[in-house]
Amino acid sequence: MRRRLSASVHHEGMEKANGKPRPSRLCFLATLSAMFWIMIFYFHFTVLSSNSINNPEQSVSYSIPSKSQRISEAYEALELPKMKVQSQLKPSDQQAPEVFPFTRALQTIDNKSDPCGGRYIYVHDLPSWFNADMLRDCRKLSLWTNMCKFTGNAGLGPPLQNAEGVFSNTGWYATNQFAVDVIFNNRMKQYECLTKDSSIAAAIFVPFYAGFDIARYLWGYNISVRDSSSLELVDWLMKRPEWSVMGGRDHFLVAGRITWDFRRLTDSNSDWGNKLLFLPAAKNMSMLVVESSPWNANDFGIPYPTYFHPAKDAEVFIWQDRMRELKRRYLCSFAGAPRPGNPKSIRGQIIDQCQRSKVCKLLECDFGESKCHSPSSIMQMFQSSLFCLQPQGDSYTRRSAFDSMLAGCIPVFFHPGSAYIQYTWHLPRNYSTYSVFIPEDDIRKKNVSIEERLKQIPPDVVEIMRETVISLIPKLIYADPRYKLETLKDAFDVAVQAVIDKVTQLRRDIVEGHEDKDFIEENSWKYALLEDGQRMVGPHQWDPFFSKPKDGNGDSGTSSAEAAKNSWQNEQRSQV
Repeated sequence: MRRRLSASVHHEGMEKANGKPRPSRLCFLATLSAMFWIMIFYFHFTVLSSNSINNPEQSVSYSIPSKSQRISEAYEALELPKMKVQSQLKPSDQQAPEVFPFTRALQTIDNKSDPCGGRYIYVHDLPSWFNADMLRDCRKLSLWTNMCKFTGNAGLGPPLQNAEGVFSNTGWYATNQFAVDVIFNNRMKQYECLTKDSSIAAAIFVPFYAGFDIARYLWGYNISVRDSSSLELVDWLMKRPEWSVMGGRDHFLVAGRITWDFRRLTDSNSDWGNKLLFLPAAKNMSMLVVESSPWNANDFGIPYPTYFHPAKDAEVFIWQDRMRELKRRYLCSFAGAPRPGNPKSIRGQIIDQCQRSKVCKLLECDFGESKCHSPSSIMQMFQSSLFCLQPQGDSYTRRSAFDSMLAGCIPVFFHPGSAYIQYTWHLPRNYSTYSVFIPEDDIRKKNVSIEERLKQIPPDVVEIMRETVISLIPKLIYADPRYKLETLKDAFDVAVQAVIDKVTQLRRDIVEGHEDKDFIEENSWKYALLEDGQRMVGPHQWDPFFSKPKDGNGDSGTSSAEAAKNSWQNEQRSQV
């Protein structure tokens, strides 16, 4: 201690001799303390932070919340891709460790400044041999009909002359009932929210003429030829990056034929159609057809094309007003031919009842010349009738139902498969507001007189029903694809929005971890009738109509194939 004190005194004396003031002990300690904290901060922010950036996996570990884990499991169950976030995350950000590839598409919905937010459509640019080659060989699209004249005018066919004053002076065409492929594709070119950025698309459209493709190969070709284009299409789509985002669940296409043409049950050459809708990849897509299957979930019914294709709203309003003012001298009418080869058909009984009635107008359709094949004759009859009888055709549905509603005629259906479970996007779920339902068995067993049943409806109720039918006209017609309606939504607009809503809901369910484990595909027709927010189905009054024996594919087996064959025989009949 003495030695250290002596040195201190000597040091102090030297500083005084040099004329420098001696710093205080407090100042010296403060300097040491500052240097210590500088070293601490340097070590923390330079050394530790560097190690954390270079080795993120060695940084603090955060556990995935249970909800996120459920989302991941639901995503994997749907066999959809997912992307891991590889950047550093703060603890607050760690609640969402996975980002779904379709997030941008959902985010556009919240962009209120974007009029197309949540409505963008991306259209695949297919190789020319899918569609262009088909149209060049349009004579081969049907065995009995020269489809070349029907693919003109953007798919509308030749203009109709209005010599008898039945139509309007503009907007009327001799449109083929199977021309929706071309009409829909050309309408899509006018869609106001097309995008070349698939990441923001609400849905992805596949512009493949599926109906025309199968039409050219249905007779006289083996299954390899019939399936070739479908297999090539699916192979092409699955190689596209857009497909991998949702495994095709955001894709949709249109076919202007009934679903049974695309549901061949076996690989026997004697079986009908191709197997497009049974291909695993196609089961992920949505296919819009003029008649869908009650027992399958990957197809949806859209209206048959009528003869009316307005270019602007005013043409629709003028037509609606004209249909309201017409004097209708017939209680009911029927245009069609009997089906003597089908013991289940009630057409024979309907024709008999109509022939015996003084208030029923009948147009019999069969081989040879017939007014049934004249658009003017058909529309004139519908315009003069309060009710139009619409039994099943060769399959559940008929184009005639839409022609009659276009004329402001109240449809009378005899099977729920003819409209009520088919066109749920375009027609009210409460079928009694716009139509009359008389069960087939009541006609078959001769328990009901159609005339007496219709006369029981009060005139004021008939007036309300007819007004409902007339108000539905815009949603049931396809506007001229070369133009665009100003405010009205046509059948195309309704269908596209329904697809968008379907895909958007699927995306939200995936993000929120919802999975409907109780879904039964064979009950697809019941799900279509559920109100918004409902998910469960149970017994239904129409169960007896759809309780046919099913095979392993959830289809109606040979009955549907026979119906498709019969529809082609009827097409042949109409061309003779």
